[in-house]
Amino acid sequence: MSNQTAVGNRTINPESLPKPSGYAHGVLAGNTVYLGGQTALDKDMNIVPGGIVEQFQQAFSNVLATLEEAGGRPEDLVSVTIYLTDVDDYMANGREIGRLWRQMAGTEYPAMAGIGVSRLWQKEALIEIQGVAVIQDR
Repeated sequence: MSNQTAVGNRTINPESLPKPSGYAHGVLAGNTVYLGGQTALDKDMNIVPGGIVEQFQQAFSNVLATLEEAGGRPEDLVSVTIYLTDVDDYMANGREIGRLWRQMAGTEYPAMAGIGVSRLWQKEALIEIQGVAVIQDR
């Protein structure tokens, strides 16, 4: 579901994601999509069970769902920031996370940053992913 704002930007809130309150899942400004931070929330506002691998898969799926709703594809991602409550755990599972990335988004990688944080909005969240994409003419 998308809404046009007064300045011409369009909010992007896919029906498949939890209904936002006080934020947008994404904003389309011209051909640039600003993808709001996504944790591993499912449609019912629950963090998926499991560890960092399962949470990465859900959080990144949420990011990609917002991008798709805006008309973009994974290859349109130009910047991704990953916030982690346990950087060592993420690194220890890097092979599996990398495999999931390639399965979900291919082998072209955007500019990326991984940042360790003390906690995220939901206490049980281990990861939050946000990004920027530029939708290409196809």
